[in-house]
Amino acid sequence: MHFCMTAQYTPKSLNAILENPKTNRYEAAKKLVEAAGGKLISMYSTAANGPGVLVIFDVPDPNSAPAISGTVIATGAVHNVSLTRLWTQDEITQVRQKAAQLRGSYTPPGG
Repeated sequence: MHFCMTAQYTPKSLNAILENPKTNRYEAAKKLVEAAGGKLISMYSTAANGPGVLVIFDVPDPNSAPAISGTVIATGAVHNVSLTRLWTQDEITQVRQKAAQLRGSYTPPGG
């Protein structure tokens, strides 16, 4: 299952990065995701809403995603975190097929 996590670095993290501008945050993220049994797909730096990060990763267990984000948040490295489940095109096709099956099973208010 693919997830996207976005966050802004805390002032403490930004100061640490400025003290060591060659720090490799990609390797740190990769190590954490792999420890959860997943794979780091991509990682980008962001500037909107303050210096931050956008990470896309794949994990076999959906419980791993909030565990990953919670682990990072607990260190105080980031804040304003958003975790979003991403759907591959094959997965969304399955969702659409299920929705088509369920379509007649729901009565809306006033119906």
